[in-house]
Amino acid sequence: MFSTMKQLFTKSNKDLRHRIYFTLGALAIFILGINIRVPGTEDLTSNLGFLDLINAMGGGALKRFSIFALGVMPYITASIIMQLLQMDIIPYFSELSKQGHTGRQKISRITRYMGILFAFIEGYAFAFAFIGKSATPMEYLYIAIVLTAGTAFLLWLGDQISQKGIGNGVSLIIMAGIIATLPQMFIDAFTNLVTFTGSTQAIALGIIKFILFVIVYFAIVIGVIFVEQAERRIPIQYANKSTYGSEASSFMPLKLNSANVIPVIFASSLMSLPGIIARFVKNDTFTLIAEKYLNYTTIVGFILYALLIFFFAYFYTFIQLKPDEFAKNLQENGGYIPGVRPGEETSNYLTKVLSRITVVGAFFLVVLAGLPILFSKLTSLPTSVSIGGTGLLIVVGVALETYKQLESSVLARNYRRSYKRSR
Repeated sequence: MFSTMKQLFTKSNKDLRHRIYFTLGALAIFILGINIRVPGTEDLTSNLGFLDLINAMGGGALKRFSIFALGVMPYITASIIMQLLQMDIIPYFSELSKQGHTGRQKISRITRYMGILFAFIEGYAFAFAFIGKSATPMEYLYIAIVLTAGTAFLLWLGDQISQKGIGNGVSLIIMAGIIATLPQMFIDAFTNLVTFTGSTQAIALGIIKFILFVIVYFAIVIGVIFVEQAERRIPIQYANKSTYGSEASSFMPLKLNSANVIPVIFASSLMSLPGIIARFVKNDTFTLIAEKYLNYTTIVGFILYALLIFFFAYFYTFIQLKPDEFAKNLQENGGYIPGVRPGEETSNYLTKVLSRITVVGAFFLVVLAGLPILFSKLTSLPTSVSIGGTGLLIVVGVALETYKQLESSVLARNYRRSYKRSR
């Protein structure tokens, strides 16, 4: 890692450094926009509930009701829906997914239009839910347009990062939003744990608690990195005709958490529906049921939340990897898993392996999603201070992906220079 970072500052990697500077500059614009509030609105003082996930991904933009309050979440929702629609649900989208670069461009364009539409709908709903009925219809429309424009700008900024910077622009914007809240979180933790007005013993105890909090936080980060990197490698062999019947071997890596953070987003969205409906219906009985049984901060609600995470982890993993389709393609290309017959047995074997590792991956997601809830119940610290959470999973995943891209860029440049010297 350090050798890669050292090579960035060599004269030969000047263009790569410019890409990094461009990325940092674009992210600085995003951080600046987080603090620009929608004209005519104030900071939200009400409990956000499930929307805390969106607020965390946006660097606290929703709580401030800034122009970037929606972030890129409408686009993420549209992307997930488009992925599902390509799974033979609608033939048109299935055909587009098989048309190569041209099809991907059309899918990307449709996804963006859908994301902008979702942003407008969500912006109008947020304006109605948080501003209240005191505003006029034109004021709701104005707020919705401003929030939609903020999301559209972030999508454009993400494209610029992907083209002229380093890494995936949209993913880096989400990561930057989450990281932006960390300094304030550690400051809040320190000020609440360490009080300098008490005795020396009390001050020392507070400092020890804060150090323990930091150690636990970074221990969880290390655990998340370990799980993100964990994979089950399925050995695969291919008949290599070019070497007179010899066999070329490789492997298929199956990640422990193939679905990443998607199950938590789906589960949070479903758990949020009763609360959203309760805001509009204003029925005391329904509101009580939603708060007591359909809120993941309660025991019943958290059990339902965990079951939804497990369900979506299996659902999304098997939709993505498709054991039947993989077994068919493997057989058509002359490949097989040693000790397993091609065709149906290969499909059954992959299904079995996926089922087992998805249990571990889904359990990890439940623990990670449950840590902030448990932490808030056991401590008297403010809600801004937390450990774990799916935001941490996003940061680690994006950071690892960006570093791998950076490393491969450095290696590719070194290889090209070595090749030119050898000639």
